[in-house]
Amino acid sequence: MSMQEKKEAVSSYQGSIVEDSYSSYDGDQFEDVDRSQAGSSFWAYFNVVCVIAGTGTLGLPAALKQGGWFGLFILFLAWFMSTYTAIILIKCLYASGNKRMHTYKDVATAAYGVVGGWVSFFFSAWITLGAPILYMVLSGANLNQLCKGTVAELGDMKWTIISCGIVAIPFVLVKNMKEVAFMSAFGAVATAIVVIIVLVVACIDQQHFTPEQNALHYHMPVIWNQFPIALATISFSFGGNIVYPHVEASMKKPRDWNKVVAFGLGTCAALYFLTAIPGYYIFGNDVASPVYNSISDGPPKIIAIVLMTIHVIMASPILVTSFSLDCEELADISVERFGKWGEFIIRACFRLVIMTFVGVIACVVPNFGALMSLIGAFSNCLLIFVFPVLFYFRLTGFRNKPFYELAWCFLIILLGVVGLIFGSWSAIDELKVAYTH
Repeated sequence: MSMQEKKEAVSSYQGSIVEDSYSSYDGDQFEDVDRSQAGSSFWAYFNVVCVIAGTGTLGLPAALKQGGWFGLFILFLAWFMSTYTAIILIKCLYASGNKRMHTYKDVATAAYGVVGGWVSFFFSAWITLGAPILYMVLSGANLNQLCKGTVAELGDMKWTIISCGIVAIPFVLVKNMKEVAFMSAFGAVATAIVVIIVLVVACIDQQHFTPEQNALHYHMPVIWNQFPIALATISFSFGGNIVYPHVEASMKKPRDWNKVVAFGLGTCAALYFLTAIPGYYIFGNDVASPVYNSISDGPPKIIAIVLMTIHVIMASPILVTSFSLDCEELADISVERFGKWGEFIIRACFRLVIMTFVGVIACVVPNFGALMSLIGAFSNCLLIFVFPVLFYFRLTGFRNKPFYELAWCFLIILLGVVGLIFGSWSAIDELKVAYTH
């Protein structure tokens, strides 16, 4: 077998290299990750939905307010592009030698050396730590809002700290992605219920609007000066690439990955459209982020806030676990090296430090919408759109791709670069405004 044939065999990944019983690779056994305790594709699907769906459903109506109805087209593009890059990213895990790589950083290192690996790790940390920070900000605000007017109204900051303490418990006790699968299933169902609540209550609210109120809720086809930050928010809504290597590693049948991520992101997209379109159509330029703050007060709104708070608390361990697993592998924190109890104590202490950091930053930067836009623009645009395509070309070749795939990849990179540059600029300006008022 020639080197080119080997490359093509490995890049095909699911059909020829990885099977439930390991296949041979040019006479040598292909070394996959340990899947002896792996879970089902069904649980992997819930992991994808739980990580992706939550904040997207809350922020996308406001993204349409920023960018206009044209944002729906970008939402379609981001959906298909993120599905494509999720598939090629996992292919890249199998595209070097006869051993599966473990993390996003491993792929970057294989493609562009040590410097590329650390650059990707830097941006990855923005997501796997930035998103939980965002979730803790939201959780703190929600819990304080629920307790308004009672002795439990402690303030957003104190409830944010309490939320971090709640998240720290499963984060310290569970070791890998499979063990948090039950949490992701609950989070995915909670998100779907919140979408239904917001949709129904928003439609009911519209029936009670006066003509003057309806006139104030205007819509725009496109708002060019706000479009980059809307693109950044939309990008954040599909940000799961950093977690995907760990999710795929937790699957008993890795050949199901393409279907898992396609159905997972498809489910997320459906939830997004169910909130983004009616949310912007009904509330127009007055739509809030999170969107449930736009609907009328009452039991449905309280239920929506409670469910979304539970969701973000359950989604946070998935993201910080992904970051922790990357760091623990780099530091070689393992049972083989330290023993069962030694490994647990070191891992627990390290993860408590991580949650302390998350809590401190969440208390210092308490602005949900602007923080979401900045994280989306600065890191997600690169990690979701740009880097996977560059890794794919580097590891599997450029000239062996058909013209239409090259054109599609160029469009993906262009969208990512535009979102990164202009979205970051706009998001920083928005954060400045938030702090001066």
